[in-house]
Amino acid sequence: MENILSDVESYVTKYLNENLNPNFVYHNLAHTQRVVEKVIELAEDCDITEDEKQLLLIAAWFHDTGFVKKIDGHEKESVKIAKAFLSDHKMPQSDINAISQIILATEMTYEPKTKLEGIIRDADSAHISSKNYEDYASLLRKEWELTLDKHITKDEWLQENVDFFTNHTFNSPIAASKWEKRKSKNLASLIQNQNKIKARTAKLKQRKAELTFKKEKLDLPDRGIETMFRVALRNHITLSDIADTKANILLSVNAIIISVALSNLLPKLDNPSNDYLIIPTLIFMAFTVACIVLSVLATRPNVTKGEFTKEDVANKKVNLLFFGNFHQMKLEEFEWAMEEMMKDKDYLYGSLTKDLYFLGLVLNRKYNLLRTTYSVFMVGIVISVIAFGVSFIMSETAISA
Repeated sequence: MENILSDVESYVTKYLNENLNPNFVYHNLAHTQRVVEKVIELAEDCDITEDEKQLLLIAAWFHDTGFVKKIDGHEKESVKIAKAFLSDHKMPQSDINAISQIILATEMTYEPKTKLEGIIRDADSAHISSKNYEDYASLLRKEWELTLDKHITKDEWLQENVDFFTNHTFNSPIAASKWEKRKSKNLASLIQNQNKIKARTAKLKQRKAELTFKKEKLDLPDRGIETMFRVALRNHITLSDIADTKANILLSVNAIIISVALSNLLPKLDNPSNDYLIIPTLIFMAFTVACIVLSVLATRPNVTKGEFTKEDVANKKVNLLFFGNFHQMKLEEFEWAMEEMMKDKDYLYGSLTKDLYFLGLVLNRKYNLLRTTYSVFMVGIVISVIAFGVSFIMSETAISA
């Protein structure tokens, strides 16, 4: 008995590892090994002979090998694989027939007729009484998606599980005594999760209905348009912050350069022997000052009058979303103008569009000035280094002569 079981285990392990599609994340070798373990656990406490135990174990090893061939009707394919192997190993035909019948008993719709068929069915469904049931169920759901292209929602999946638990009964008294209590706990957990999802779904539907009602009541702008303006304006403001940061960096760098030059380089020009440094120093200082001026221009804000009239609001000529157009107005006048704008969707969208447009103009000016500033800085550094180098070489030539 030991020899044939050892051969069966080796054969099935190799067969599944080499031939089973990896998309079978539940019905794989690990599942087969779990069923074999549960068969052993039940057989030890059941009144069956050693020969019957051997038949059960062989059937447990082969019961899902048919998944290599196909999904629907895999039990019959498992029987074919088992028969071929067992015939090669000279097992009696009566035992082969018994094993085949036990394998066929694992079909979902089959009603077990013998003790051995009941044991294999109980072992095959023992996962419903496991502490890790949710993990096994997740693997089975994933397998359905990968192999059957069957995609179901979490709520539908929980209902499938609840229905299975409700209709399931253990076939052997020993299985019921061992696993019924844990099965009930798992069912309770499923129902609890199902109720949570239902409550959350109901709450979301209620919230959606409330938002829809408010939107219809207040005639709020379409969410897609709101999102478009919000993203575009945020991107423009971010780009403006980046431009200001870059300008401040250039301003700080050039300010440091001038400070260092004034404290270290200019005092040396009083010495007649350093006359050759005057021209390169002036070039260096000129480019540095030009960079500072351009950086200031890039960050300098424009000042507007900050006033508007009722005619401007009536004719939709003023953009109330920009502070420069209302900072000189009284609060009452501004509140009135905002209420008028919010009553008119076209005026509101028009103001947002103008705000976006003028932000773009400001960005264009800033980035053009920044590009010019960086170019001046780059060219100035190169020319200054060349000027210092040429002056130094000329001074060395003059000294040698």
